[in-house]
Amino acid sequence: MVGVSDGAPWPTRPPRLVATDLDNTLLGPDGEIAPRTQRALRAAAGAGILVVFVSARPLRRLRELSAHVAGHGVAICSNGAAVLDVGADVVVAEQGMAPDVVVRVVTLLRDAWGADQVHFAAEHAGGFDKEAGFTDSYVVPTGSRTADRIEEVLTDSTLKLLVRTSGPWDHTFPARVARVIGDEALVADSGAPGLGEISAAGVTKAVTLERWAADRGIGPDDVWACGDAPNDLPMLTWAGTSFAVANAFPEVLAAATHTCPSNADDGVAQVLEHAISLTTP
Repeated sequence: MVGVSDGAPWPTRPPRLVATDLDNTLLGPDGEIAPRTQRALRAAAGAGILVVFVSARPLRRLRELSAHVAGHGVAICSNGAAVLDVGADVVVAEQGMAPDVVVRVVTLLRDAWGADQVHFAAEHAGGFDKEAGFTDSYVVPTGSRTADRIEEVLTDSTLKLLVRTSGPWDHTFPARVARVIGDEALVADSGAPGLGEISAAGVTKAVTLERWAADRGIGPDDVWACGDAPNDLPMLTWAGTSFAVANAFPEVLAAATHTCPSNADDGVAQVLEHAISLTTP
């Protein structure tokens, strides 16, 4: 079986590792893993192909998918800031921001927008804390702390600082945040409306994935990567073969070496099925 959904033949040599984003990529529009995708994940493990979830999701929202990575037990999350051993439910690596870095970033953004216009939340290994003015579409986890200013609830290591504005915003908001903070930290755009996702300088999905793969003797030529959003671009350009789902951002479709069907059509499952077919003599 040779996939040609993008008008060009898909690879004819199987990967050792498939790295895939979750939301709007592997997961369906309902946020769930479809039955076809579940079967493909199990079959890939049986064929000896490693599958790693590489997501902007924080630790707290990755654990709910743990059953689907139990074969190898590892997921990369928070845009590369943490690696979770799923089976043991232990963070085995993290690259967070120290409190002084977070304070500098927060100060720059307050100065740029106004202290009453920007609101912050912090993801860390222990959970999630936020300012009273920060709104989130997800249920705030039990045990989370709320404060007037995020500085009051910072931990030693912030995996991801989240920022929203109560003022006008559009799709350029993450880029505007990046211009304000400069080299202090790195801003990723996962496509979440009106949200800036800030990680330590130099931390991307690609950096952490490359390190994880290298520790297992896997180089980019043996990696297929799948994604949909701008924060996937470093990973897609690092991997030897990359697939943008058909519903991806235009810049992602342009950068990937291949296009696969959308997340609504089990596109990543079809990529996995093709990879599995290449392992069969």
